[in-house]
Amino acid sequence: MGYDMAYLGTPSNTAAVLQKHSFSIRKKYGQNFLTDRHILEKIIAAAQITKEDCVLEIGPGIGTMTQYLAEAAGTVVAVEIDKELIPILQETLAEYDNVVIKNEDILKIDIHQIVAEYHGGKPVKVVANLPYYITTPIIMALFEQKVPLTSMTVMVQKEVAERMQVGPGTKDYGALSLAVQYYAKPEIVMHVPPGCFIPRPKVGSAVIRMVRHEKPPAKAADEAFLFAVIRASFNQRRKTLANALANAEGLSVSREQVAETLKEMGLSEAIRGEALNLQQFAELANCLSGFV
Repeated sequence: MGYDMAYLGTPSNTAAVLQKHSFSIRKKYGQNFLTDRHILEKIIAAAQITKEDCVLEIGPGIGTMTQYLAEAAGTVVAVEIDKELIPILQETLAEYDNVVIKNEDILKIDIHQIVAEYHGGKPVKVVANLPYYITTPIIMALFEQKVPLTSMTVMVQKEVAERMQVGPGTKDYGALSLAVQYYAKPEIVMHVPPGCFIPRPKVGSAVIRMVRHEKPPAKAADEAFLFAVIRASFNQRRKTLANALANAEGLSVSREQVAETLKEMGLSEAIRGEALNLQQFAELANCLSGFV
C-alpha cells in the first residue's frame, strides 16, 4: 500500500507498519517512534527547513519525520544503524527521490564526506529524534569534528535539554552546558510528553535547537585543554575549583597555581566551578596552560 504524510504520524498507523514488517522494537538502540503529527510539524518549523537545505537525519526509524523533512528540504540523508529498519524505510520513503538512506553508525560514518557529496561541502542542518542513551556523544561528535552545520534541532531527554541551555549557578549547569554553548546557541523550542511515542518512554522529552556560532563566544588558546579544565571542574562538584583542578589526572596544575590565577581574575580561591561562565573558564584555561 502507498503511504502519505498522515500515514506514519499516528499511533495506529505506526503500529500497523511495525506489525506489517513483524518489527520488534529493540531496547539496545533506544527506539521510540514519534506518533504526533503536530509535534512533527513543529519540529520542521523550528528547524527552519527550506528547499535550499540538505538535512542530515540521525535515526529515522520507520521514516515518520523523514517524510516531513523530504517535503520541506532539498535533500535528506537519513542515517539508520538498525539494518532491520532499512526495508521499512525503503518502503515508507519510496515516493521521495530526494532521500538517501544509509545503514551506518553515525559515530563511525565520515560525515564530512556526506556533506561534500550531497551538499557540496556547504553547511547542513541536523534534525533527529536521538536515542537517549547516546545523545551527548552524538551531539559532541558533530561539534568537535567541526562538521559544517548551520543548526541542530533534536529531540532529547527533557533533563538533558535543560542542562544544555542553563547558565552558571544552577544545579543543572555543568560540562555539557559549557560545551554546547561554546559551539552553539541552544534554545528549547518545545516539551514533548511520553504519550507521543511508541513505545512510551519513562521520561519526558524536549526539542532543542542549537544554532552554530560562526566563531566561539570565548577565545580558547587550546580547546582540548579548555574542555579538560571544564570536565575536571565538574567531576567533583562539591570541591572548590582549586582542589578539583589540582586533583585532576592529566592537568598537571597545582592548587597554588589555580588559586593564584583565580586571584588575578578577581575571583575567590574558594569558588566552585558552577559559578564560572564560559568566558571565565576560557580565561582560566588560557592562564593555566602557561604552567603546563
